[in-house]
Amino acid sequence: MNIKPIKTILIVLVCLFTSGTLFAQKFEGLAQTPPMGWNSWNTFQTNIDEPLLKGMVDAYISSGMKDAGYTYFVLDDGWMTMERDKDGNLVADPKKFPNGMKEFADYVHAKGMKFGVYNCAGTKTCAGYPGTRGYEYQDARLYASWGVDYLKFDWCSSEGLNAVEAYTTMSKAIKAAGRPMVFSLCEWGQHNPWRWAKPVGQLWRSTGDIGPAFTETVEKNGWRPMSVLNILDRQDSIRQYAGPGHWNDPDMLEVGNGMKYNEDKAHFTLWCMLAAPLMAGNDLRKMSDETRTILTNKDVIALDQDPLGVEAFRYYAFDGIEIWVKPLANNELAVCFLNRSDHPQAVTYNWKEHAISDKFSGTSFDFNQATYKLRDLWTKKDAGTTAKTFSEVIPSDDVVVLRLTKE
Repeated sequence: MNIKPIKTILIVLVCLFTSGTLFAQKFEGLAQTPPMGWNSWNTFQTNIDEPLLKGMVDAYISSGMKDAGYTYFVLDDGWMTMERDKDGNLVADPKKFPNGMKEFADYVHAKGMKFGVYNCAGTKTCAGYPGTRGYEYQDARLYASWGVDYLKFDWCSSEGLNAVEAYTTMSKAIKAAGRPMVFSLCEWGQHNPWRWAKPVGQLWRSTGDIGPAFTETVEKNGWRPMSVLNILDRQDSIRQYAGPGHWNDPDMLEVGNGMKYNEDKAHFTLWCMLAAPLMAGNDLRKMSDETRTILTNKDVIALDQDPLGVEAFRYYAFDGIEIWVKPLANNELAVCFLNRSDHPQAVTYNWKEHAISDKFSGTSFDFNQATYKLRDLWTKKDAGTTAKTFSEVIPSDDVVVLRLTKE
């Protein structure tokens, strides 16, 4: 018997399975660029209610966030009662949401935005509310009936669970419920989701939780969140797993939550360079002009939303200065100079001495062969061309980000 054809078929099936093409179950076509929105957790934790959140929806629009491209309004932990009802359904807390979750979702939709909720793969959420374990299909049908567009799915109370199986089950439940929802896997990168989650969801957390600190965070109640730079240092090695419809998620934005202006600006810039989902977490009703300017900078947001969907990579690092490079559509390039030292540093950069190539995206830039115009995306001014050496003094914990366009 000739077993070669059988062996060939088996090899093909294995390749299809591992690449996620044969057994993909998520809704395709969603999140072709990284999702943009707002999440209630970073500022309010479980202290949410309908009047507060409706005010936040209104501020979402009046602040210019919606006009800048933010779409999703996501309720994190704490929206439900502590027990399911007699039929096993989740119940929106009647004290917090006296008109029910469907009415609130309708309010969000009426404003031209999309609505998201939170739950957990385990038996309890991180704040102790009912988790989804064993109720995946029932919960997905309930979310669909409310008009949910986005589900953030956490990983607390998950002892003994297999992450791949748990998230795949919920993904299938969403698909069976029939309403397209962006599925955000929030298992903190513990099980290398970038290797298996492409057919399961549209984004997956790549690290533990972020805190409002640029360099080092402070321990609180026995737990220490990660800083902006902690998280940044864990992204470069997994960039090849991200792209349209499947994104690495370095966690939500802490812009406007207590860091300095330059740190907020650098944080936002780096997340845009990383093609990260942009989920703001500040009080939209009380934004300073500086915070609003950062979060609504359309030129920087355009890097994040670039249709090529390629994450930046660390091209250079020495003495606290790093250069991050992000290939863009139409043979353009974004270059970010980051000063992560504790003092200002002068950067002098001769473009012609540094050809840039990226095997992952198949792009290359030889500045001896072509000249590119430079646009500073924070000063919103032209910054010369690659024909001349670029010179700039960069403050501590700050960035300069340039967009390069061929002359």
